[in-house]
Amino acid sequence: MDPVKASPGLPLDPWEFAGHFFTAARTAGFEPGPFGLIDRVSLLAYTRPGDPSRPRVYLSAGIHGDEPAPPLALLALLEAGCFDARASWYLCPLLNPAGFAARTRENAAGIDLNRDYKVPRSAEIQAHVAWLRNQPAFDLCICLHEDWEAKGFYLYELNPENRPSLAPAMIDAARNHCGIETATTIDGREIAEPGIIRPVSDPLLRETWPETIYLREHHGPLQYTIESPSGLPLEQRVATLGAAITAALKAFLS
Repeated sequence: MDPVKASPGLPLDPWEFAGHFFTAARTAGFEPGPFGLIDRVSLLAYTRPGDPSRPRVYLSAGIHGDEPAPPLALLALLEAGCFDARASWYLCPLLNPAGFAARTRENAAGIDLNRDYKVPRSAEIQAHVAWLRNQPAFDLCICLHEDWEAKGFYLYELNPENRPSLAPAMIDAARNHCGIETATTIDGREIAEPGIIRPVSDPLLRETWPETIYLREHHGPLQYTIESPSGLPLEQRVATLGAAITAALKAFLS
């Protein structure tokens, strides 16, 4: 599956993106659920419940507005039919529409939304947390990002129950589209394996919480944050993220 080719375009305007995603989601059987309104753009979650015996998978993107590849990767995967009957799906494709419009990491108030989950100040994260509290526990969560400092793909894994790791499958799949980050220290943390960070200290002790720590504490034991390097062409970043997710889902749902 090539998620870039599956997409008819790469909509970089938040209103245009929201329209594309809404249409593709309804076609795929998803139910949209608004949980906030930011700059005239609805914050939307899309759910597609499946057989109750099957896993519940959550994916999010667009929390940093200067990282356009993650929302576009979710859209491309949706259009390619990736989110099928293998699981129940919970998608939040654009958590920072104001930042997406302005191409800023932060929201319009200058808040980094991905550091706002411990004691939320922003309207976006207050709304997102309120929506999450009404959802079931997730068996797998993947948060999509890109990194302006990275030279290759990498990921964070939070897996306190030592469940079978999906990290090697994602690294192998991403390698087909871009290099793997070669740094031995990424974001101040030593790697566990090339391109893989597994925090050693208790992440709950951090003064500020990103989305993945909130999810780990309240919504499930298996969390991944995946990062493509922003210096690559946009289509390549989208393809890299799409390949990593496709591989993770294949390994997890098989």
